Amino acid sequence: MAAPPALPKSRQQFILAILMLCSLLIWIENTVLSTALETLADPVRGLGADPGQLQWATGAYTLAFATLMFTSGALGDRFGHRTVFSGGLVIFAASSLWAAYASGAGQLIAARAAMGVGSALITPAMMAILMWTFTGSARAAAIGIFSTSAGVGMAAGPVLAGFLLDHFWWGSVFLINVPVAAFAFAGLTLLVPNFRSPVPRPLDPAGMLLSISGLVALAYGLIRAGQVAAWGRPDVWAPIVAGLVLLAVFVLVELRLKAPSFDPRLFAQRTFGGGNVALGLLLFGVAAITFYSAFYLQGALGFSPMKAGLANIPTALGALVGAPLASRLVRRLPLRLVTVPALTVAALTMGAYGFLGLHTPLIWIEILLLVQGLSIGMVIGPVTAALISDLPLEQAGAGSAVTNTVRQTGSVIGIAVGGTIMSIMYRRAIEPSLEGASGPVQEQARVSAEQARHVAATIHQPSLAQAADDAFVHAMHVGAGWIAAIALLGAAVLLITLPAAGKKAPAPESDHADAHTSESRSTV
Repeated sequence: MAAPPALPKSRQQFILAILMLCSLLIWIENTVLSTALETLADPVRGLGADPGQLQWATGAYTLAFATLMFTSGALGDRFGHRTVFSGGLVIFAASSLWAAYASGAGQLIAARAAMGVGSALITPAMMAILMWTFTGSARAAAIGIFSTSAGVGMAAGPVLAGFLLDHFWWGSVFLINVPVAAFAFAGLTLLVPNFRSPVPRPLDPAGMLLSISGLVALAYGLIRAGQVAAWGRPDVWAPIVAGLVLLAVFVLVELRLKAPSFDPRLFAQRTFGGGNVALGLLLFGVAAITFYSAFYLQGALGFSPMKAGLANIPTALGALVGAPLASRLVRRLPLRLVTVPALTVAALTMGAYGFLGLHTPLIWIEILLLVQGLSIGMVIGPVTAALISDLPLEQAGAGSAVTNTVRQTGSVIGIAVGGTIMSIMYRRAIEPSLEGASGPVQEQARVSAEQARHVAATIHQPSLAQAADDAFVHAMHVGAGWIAAIALLGAAVLLITLPAAGKKAPAPESDHADAHTSESRSTV
């Protein structure tokens, strides 16, 4: 990478402020929807969306993010990272406005997918501009400051969403993005040079199309299974098979490229491949259990959106403490000795949702969320930094692309599978309580617990609402067991693939610098 042009210190600080604002915007957007899910499912206050539609509203964003992020860096090489960043902000703001005023679940899903496109263009460009703007010790300090935006966004997102939902309509959680994006766009245009790489990387349109179509087909089949409660139907198994075939072709195409955006050959390296599989399984569990938590807190327990947002703060606080704690521990202990127990604890906290009920004291829920955030934070940061730092310099960019894509893909599949288990088990559990009810009541109550509560209030049958709560809790218990088992599989993978002793992970400062520098190499 060529030496970046020297910029005045004041201008560097303004650029860092703009980048942090955009990062905060992305992280808040990653968390606000979980707080709004219960409202969106409500036929009166929201869109009356069924579980499958909510899975797509959540997954469409992540899916677009996952499949376009490794291509957007190459676009920045060719057209300049400020140009790509600006385009991403425009798309993000316009699609946020579209989502805010969506008239139905289908429009919301499409708008969320477009928001994912905008985020995929923004995120790699942010790191590229950061690396071009700062050098030497100033770069390490800037990365440390920049990384705090993730924790702030994780903590602020649910609370902000809760406040907006308590005082305004559901679309306000998306509308708030528009003025922030407009302000960031103005600052970007006035202050940030249009950095670009002197040696552009080739674009990968075939890989992009194959990965998108494969993941969409796979996610569709998995979500469809929850809607029809049958795996033997052609509209369930055919998309799943087609998705797996397309993803296999994607891998074969990438293997034939000299400089692939997503390099499957890296999985042949035991530690790198195993570590990424473990992270993918962990993010699978995180996405699925977060999906459950949103409906548990606001639906089954009846929390207001604001109270639910505040209840989720321990998760963010735990993650903020866990990441630096693990970075210090891996300076003295083998990475495996730190991360395998942490991932095991994270999996057990997911399984502990199987013990939550309608009368569980809030203090136990808060302790569970705190431990969960702490253990997750102790895994993701150290494992990611160690995997990237172990790669040769010339493979760092490809390694970062692989790691980011695997993590986002794990989230997409986690939402699809976790939501499908919940839908199937809920439908089976509510069925005995629907005997004697009219056809329309039965049909609406089978859709989701939210729909059942609404129809119960309409026909003045509180017993139906109680049955829906019990059915949801049963479904959550079953789903939590499966999610915990899959996350525990990730711990087993780490145990097998990470070295038992020997080289320690880098010091905390190096962790941040290596991880983010490597990520920037995939975009610069």
